[in-house]
Amino acid sequence: MARIAMLLTASEPSSVPALDLTPAYTWWQHVNDYPPWQDRIFYALASLYGLVATLALVQLIRIQCRVPEYGWTTQKVFHLLNFLVNGVRCLVFIFYRNVESLQPEIARHILLDLPSLAFFTTYALLVLFWAEIYYQARAVSTDELKPSFITINAVVYAIQIILWLILWWKPVHAMVILSKIFFAGVSLFAALGFLLFGGSDLHGFLFLIQVGYVTTICFLCFLVRCIMMCFDAFDKNADLDVLAHPILNFIYYLLVEILPSALVLFILRKLPPKRGITQYHPIQ
Repeated sequence: MARIAMLLTASEPSSVPALDLTPAYTWWQHVNDYPPWQDRIFYALASLYGLVATLALVQLIRIQCRVPEYGWTTQKVFHLLNFLVNGVRCLVFIFYRNVESLQPEIARHILLDLPSLAFFTTYALLVLFWAEIYYQARAVSTDELKPSFITINAVVYAIQIILWLILWWKPVHAMVILSKIFFAGVSLFAALGFLLFGGSDLHGFLFLIQVGYVTTICFLCFLVRCIMMCFDAFDKNADLDVLAHPILNFIYYLLVEILPSALVLFILRKLPPKRGITQYHPIQ
């Protein structure tokens, strides 16, 4: 009888909760582990980046045709950097499998991190612009703002280059974590910059509503990037630099780069007035 009872027990089906939890996990894991789905997701990212890059280039050409007599204004540089950042990202995701297998490993880190630094510089230009408006509205000298902008960017790039060199010399995981934490700090700094100057009292300027929209978008963008980079640094399941996490990559880059860039380009789509009609404003 005991033998029969054991056989009956062994033939019982597995617990219901396990069956309930498996399908969702299987779907996510199936997409992540299936090479064709990896290719589809990364090519979708490449297409979206290519679209944003094209929009930025078209807007740059429109501005140049509208006011060719002006040099490289903040607005033109902003659109140029947007084109370069999104264009490089597009190429990286088109050839993502080749990027993933690059040797030495430091080359892969540079290809993935450099566009993020350029993205920071691109939108730091808006912080610089609003800081100039903020100071001018209060009759405060703006002579130190551009040197400060250049200095901050130089320090950020210098630290990142030092981290790359150390990682090249001694490729240990601790240096990878340190590099990601550093960029999380840079993203938090950028988010606070938008909150400080973009959210400042700029009453009396026609572009106040634009400033509000762009400030909200960019603040959230860099805040989400900061949080995600912290998870990326300490949780292998949140690693954004591997082929095995295409869904996470899609969500991350869509939220922190593609959508913010597209929305900001749409909000700032207005062309500057022609010379002789009114004073040229570099961001309108």
